[in-house]
Amino acid sequence: MSRVLSVIKSSHPEPGGAVTVAMTLLAIGVGHRGWSILGVFAAVGATQLSVGWVNDWLDADRDAATGRRDKPVASGAVSRRTVGIAGLVASLAIPLLGLPFGLRATVLITLVGVFALLYDWPLKSTAFSVVPYLVAFGLLPAFVVVALPGHPTPPAWLVAAGALLGGGAHFANVLPDLADDEATGVRGLPHRLAATGSSVAAALLLLAATLTLVFGPPGPPSWPGWVAAAASVVVLPLGWYAARRAKGRAVAMFRAVILVALIDVLLLISSGRVV
Repeated sequence: MSRVLSVIKSSHPEPGGAVTVAMTLLAIGVGHRGWSILGVFAAVGATQLSVGWVNDWLDADRDAATGRRDKPVASGAVSRRTVGIAGLVASLAIPLLGLPFGLRATVLITLVGVFALLYDWPLKSTAFSVVPYLVAFGLLPAFVVVALPGHPTPPAWLVAAGALLGGGAHFANVLPDLADDEATGVRGLPHRLAATGSSVAAALLLLAATLTLVFGPPGPPSWPGWVAAAASVVVLPLGWYAARRAKGRAVAMFRAVILVALIDVLLLISSGRVV
């Protein structure tokens, strides 16, 4: 059992699980029912497992060099080969899980997986490290909408909000690992902006995502929209403040991003203005 848990931990279950749950809630909110909800859960989950496992497979030597005992491969709890095989299986499963929803949806979810893997290599260590997050997170809600019967076209504001959420998630996700990453030669955009710049970027992008969801749909903003915007204004500065205080608290900013993302999805469901 401990080996299985170690494999699961190598997939980065906290962010991956949050993304999967958020997109599943969105699927329910836009009208998916029955097997379709499970299908969205499985397809989105495969993209998150893929990027997490491949990331730990690629970073095994870096994690070992920096003494990352929290990483199962680096600590010896699971072999690099096992995690690599798991990542390959999850990656190959992505288009297969998209097929029941039609060609357009299959292409979209496959592109999500491709751009996620492009982050793992080679863009993670470049100034363009945020690009895969912008594209993949923009395509995720598009997939959820296109996968509906009749394959409706996703609204531009929804894609933009997803991209902004992804950009914010990238800056927040890297915050706890900035020093370890730089010690092993990883120089993505957050590393170039440093902790303060990345915290500000994460907060601004998440706030922009929330405002896009509030004001993007046609018609006046709903009261849940105003509540979500107010919650973001409170949660994000608190996360940013905690992230500035110490490296160990950078996790607070990351979790603030997850909280705001879930608030945003609940906002969408309550508004009923997606499709």
